[in-house]
Parts: sequence; C-alpha cells; structure tokens
Amino acid sequence: MANERLRAALLERGVSIAELATAIQVDPKTVERWITKGRAPYRKHRYAVATHLGVDESYLWPEALTREQVASASESEIVTVYPHRWAVPRDAWGRLFAQAQDEIGILVYSGLFLADDAGIVRMLGEKAAAGVQVRILLGDPDSPEVAQRGADEGIDDGMAAKIRNVLVLYRPIRGVAGVEIRLHRTVLYNSIYRGDDQLLVNTHVYGVPAGNAPVLHLRKVLGGDMVTTYIESFERVWEQATPVGS
Repeated sequence: MANERLRAALLERGVSIAELATAIQVDPKTVERWITKGRAPYRKHRYAVATHLGVDESYLWPEALTREQVASASESEIVTVYPHRWAVPRDAWGRLFAQAQDEIGILVYSGLFLADDAGIVRMLGEKAAAGVQVRILLGDPDSPEVAQRGADEGIDDGMAAKIRNVLVLYRPIRGVAGVEIRLHRTVLYNSIYRGDDQLLVNTHVYGVPAGNAPVLHLRKVLGGDMVTTYIESFERVWEQATPVGS
C-alpha cells in the first residue's frame, strides 16, 4: 500500500524525491519505493526523513514503531515535573517564549499570572513583530464552562472577571500583526503554554486552583507522541474559538 502521508508531506513542503534522497543520502529509487510500495525504511532513515520534513516519524510510519518504542520516546519528552504551577521558576516562562522561533501558543481560561507580567506581554509583542506566530486562547467569560470552572474553584464570577481583566492587559499587543486572541467555550482539562516544540502543561484538578496544580515541562522527541497529543488538542480548540477584535 502506498504511503500517502509521506507523499503528501513532500508535496506540502515542496521537496522532490530527488531532493529528499540527496538530503538523507539514499538512492531516489529507494525513496520512490517507500512511497509507492509503502515500505518502511530503517530506523535511521525514518528519523532522517522525519527530521528533514519536520513531521513525526510515527505519523509517516505509524506501524513501524512498537508500543515499547513509542512509550520510551514519549517518556523522554518529559523534561521535568513541577508539583504546583507556583513552583515553576519565573524565568522558565520567559525562556519558553523567548526561545520560540516559529510558534507561541497559550491555551487557558484566564492565565492572569502571565498577562499581569508586563515583561511577558512585551515579549509576546516583540516575538510577533519578529515573525513568530502568537496565538492566545482565553475562556469566553460569558460561557457556562467558565462559570462552572469558577464555581469549581470556589471563586464563582471571579473567573469571568479575571478573563475580562486579561483582555484589558493584553490590549497593548492586540493590534500587533502576528498576534491573534480567540475566546473558547470548552471544558479545559489542561492549560497549555507552547514555545515551538516545548510545552508547559498545567493540569487541572477538580476543586484546586490552577496555580496549585502540577505542571509538566515537555520537549518534543521524534517517535514520542505526548507533545503531539497536546498540540493537536490546542488546534482543535483554536479551530472552534471566536476571534477577539483588536
């Protein structure tokens, strides 16, 4: 069976079979067989192809990795675990966004602790001006999901009030090209903070404020799928969220 995922990845990135073959030092006919015959390359070649095309090895060849290999790679994606969000060093947030070259993503209900940091807000604007895509997802303050989260945390209307406050705090960058803010109406199981292939994932615990819940620091590793799972979740929320005007 042909490998349509590999074929599509080449087309999307404008890479020819000959160019890929040269880049990873194999015969073009070998690459053709990977596509037309669906043959799985050796691991070193799968890794080289995935790296060159900027996609997951497990996406191009989902059957090639054993469960044990996927589990091992995914475990390697865990950089560290913080027992509470307040235990994350302040400079860790700054480094996450400062090192981003392509993509910054923030998925929260309010994320007031970030928006209240003028240095972080200024950095987001500067990164956008430098060509980094900055996408921020906030909870819709009028949604029942936000109301329920406020009730769960024991602050009731305080959650919606924090979101409205955050919208004001982000006002200096809302008109900056490359910055887009949307409102979502989802049950948020985790807050996700992304800087390219690194994530800080703040898990949500019933009845516990997000600041007191654990945070996972993850970095993408080829063959692993933890980071990919969270990024896919971010994209699903983004697709159904409503843009906020500047």
